[in-house]
Amino acid sequence: MKCKLMLSFANAIVFANLLALLATRGVAAVDNSTEPIVGEEVAVLTQAPNVPPPIKRAYATKVIVTLEVQEVVLRLADGVNYLFWTFGGEVPGSFIRVREGDFIEFHLNNNPNNKMPHNIDLHAVTGPGGGATSSFTAPGHTSQFSFRVLNPGLYVYHCATAPVPMHVGNGMYGLILVEPKEGLPPVDREYYVMQSEVYTAGRFGEEGLQPFDMNKAADERPPYVVFNGAVSSLVGDKALKASVGETVRLFVGNGGLNLVSSFHVIGEIFDTVYPEGGTSLLQKNVQTTLVPPGGSTIVEFKTDVPGTFILVDHALLRAFNKGALGMLKVDGPENHLIYTGKEVDAVYLGQQAAAGSESAKRIGTLQSALAQEIKTNPQIATLTKEIQIEKGKQVYMQTCFVCHQPDGQGLASQIPPLARSDLLMADKEGSIRGVLQGRSGEITVNGKKYNGVMIPLNYLTDEQIANALTYVRNSWGNSGDAVSVEEVRHVRSEAPPPPANPYE
Repeated sequence: MKCKLMLSFANAIVFANLLALLATRGVAAVDNSTEPIVGEEVAVLTQAPNVPPPIKRAYATKVIVTLEVQEVVLRLADGVNYLFWTFGGEVPGSFIRVREGDFIEFHLNNNPNNKMPHNIDLHAVTGPGGGATSSFTAPGHTSQFSFRVLNPGLYVYHCATAPVPMHVGNGMYGLILVEPKEGLPPVDREYYVMQSEVYTAGRFGEEGLQPFDMNKAADERPPYVVFNGAVSSLVGDKALKASVGETVRLFVGNGGLNLVSSFHVIGEIFDTVYPEGGTSLLQKNVQTTLVPPGGSTIVEFKTDVPGTFILVDHALLRAFNKGALGMLKVDGPENHLIYTGKEVDAVYLGQQAAAGSESAKRIGTLQSALAQEIKTNPQIATLTKEIQIEKGKQVYMQTCFVCHQPDGQGLASQIPPLARSDLLMADKEGSIRGVLQGRSGEITVNGKKYNGVMIPLNYLTDEQIANALTYVRNSWGNSGDAVSVEEVRHVRSEAPPPPANPYE
């Protein structure tokens, strides 16, 4: 009897291959640590927001992954640069895609021009330090180690060289996807989005090369919270794209350092969420999903109607004041059975009405003062105009486009257009005041009446307001003189104190 239970060596090999074949057909029968390795290949690596193609292999193989650490100065925001430490030359690091059971031969190269030693901790690794203890690499050197990916899921990787917060905060993080043997369900589009904080010494928007500020990092006070390493990295012509009827999958990571992301797509509901990047327990019909520092999630949704859908961290000051904002542009036919657009336009002002009326009375007085100020500095305004337009576009695309739209057309019967706007071009001081103090009450733009409310944006600097208004006054068919910092400063100094909070 005992002899009948014993397998010869040859039979054992056949048995192992049979189990592997069953596993590829959805039968979980093979230990991932012993699945036969067949052949080898070089990993396809991509930079965000792109993702390598799905893996079609029905067997485990040896995958060679090579990442180079590069210390490079990259754009963080308009006029703001930062010395990033990167896996692959960009932030976040290259996206790695392998299959459950694969054997990974990992090469970490540290560019000779770098100043710092680095290593890598992959959360997909089962082993000490996630590979960090085997990959410490000085500039001009290379390290190699190998590991087997035992568990499917979406995992973060990062540098773990001391001081670890500085290395991660400087951009050393990325994602590795370990696909289940049966693969993920097919979709039409896949994208790579990773949130992170940047702790600069200067405040948000302060120009120049900004250094890392360890005190702000320790206090968890980041001036920037961004997607894919920079403000506006997924805005305008860099927006994600899809068509009506397509299913989109987002691989979302959080490089940290400190903040949990409340990831949300305005105007969409996630049909499926893979919480924390796992592959076993799925959530359905989710509005906002949490992504912890050093964690991930996978979300999927079908696009039903066209439009621009905004990706945000729903801790909204991070989105609209620190940079955690992106776009998904969906093209295709309207479907009024799902979404009709604006049907009723009514205004409710409540206690804001009185404040709006008082604000309107001030416009005439300050308009005369502003016109005189412009006349005294026409040469300066001309010299800086083109630079201001480019800087102002960045401010507009970060702060203003959601209401006024990227093309300045506004929303019919609700938000007045800035494109070819007679009011905008005739009342520069009023425009400045509108940005600083907000606006309410009926106005007429291009012969059409609007009665909405604009919130004050007085948290913007004088320079940001001057640049944004110079941009809108010289875009979409408008042509006008620049708005100077001095003009904004003058109007701000004349502004009445904000009304008392009725709830205090």
